[in-house]
Amino acid sequence: MAWDVASVGADLLRCEDERVDRAPFTDEWPELDLATGYEIQDRNLQARLDRGETLVGIKLGLTSKAKQQRMGIDVPFVAWLTDAMVLPAGDPVPQSRLIHPRIEPEIVFVMGRELTGPGVSCATAMRAVESVWGGAEIIDSRYRDFRFKAGDVAADNASSGVFVTGPVGLPPSGLDLTLEAALVEVDGQIVDSATGAAVLGHPGEALALAANELAKRGHVIKPGWIVLTGGMTDAVPAPPSSSTAMHFTHLGSIFINGGE
Repeated sequence: MAWDVASVGADLLRCEDERVDRAPFTDEWPELDLATGYEIQDRNLQARLDRGETLVGIKLGLTSKAKQQRMGIDVPFVAWLTDAMVLPAGDPVPQSRLIHPRIEPEIVFVMGRELTGPGVSCATAMRAVESVWGGAEIIDSRYRDFRFKAGDVAADNASSGVFVTGPVGLPPSGLDLTLEAALVEVDGQIVDSATGAAVLGHPGEALALAANELAKRGHVIKPGWIVLTGGMTDAVPAPPSSSTAMHFTHLGSIFINGGE
């Protein structure tokens, strides 16, 4: 098949809706680069909005060295969040919606002011943040075995699945986000940990990167938006009947049941 922006976008939404995975498109369409992937991502955002979803923010992917090394890709990604991706606190992993869910801890911002690139610095970005939360993203991928290149993953909305935020929101002025730690607990055992410094040196750098990258595509970060700044650690599998928790230094704990 001769793939193009429209057909790749439609097939990714089909895979998501039918809960099936596939080989990366770059196996057949090596010209699918990062810019084309973002074009597909924006096209599919419009398709989501047309079917009734509401845009609530953005997410970053591959902002930590742990995630970049695992995926073999050395650039971060920006993608969209809609209300359909919100997992209410206490709900289990929605196994019936996801193909191969994996969970990672994230530092989450709620925006107080508009943030417009280019030229946004970490300091400028943080002045636009209203509150900071602990979060967990349950990532998924429409690609078999999470195998993809940059254009593939950008088109796939940076492996979006669902996300949940924790119980504690604090003003950024009272936190040192480079030192804010997260412990990852799976079935009662601590399996990984990291601090906010794992996210491009400071989560505010991820926010600045997002503002500057979105500006290239004609977008701004709006007040009230949720921003997931990227996995602090590598993601852990979330099979049925598992139990996962993310424990933050000041931002509380998040407990996620693997569901059935």
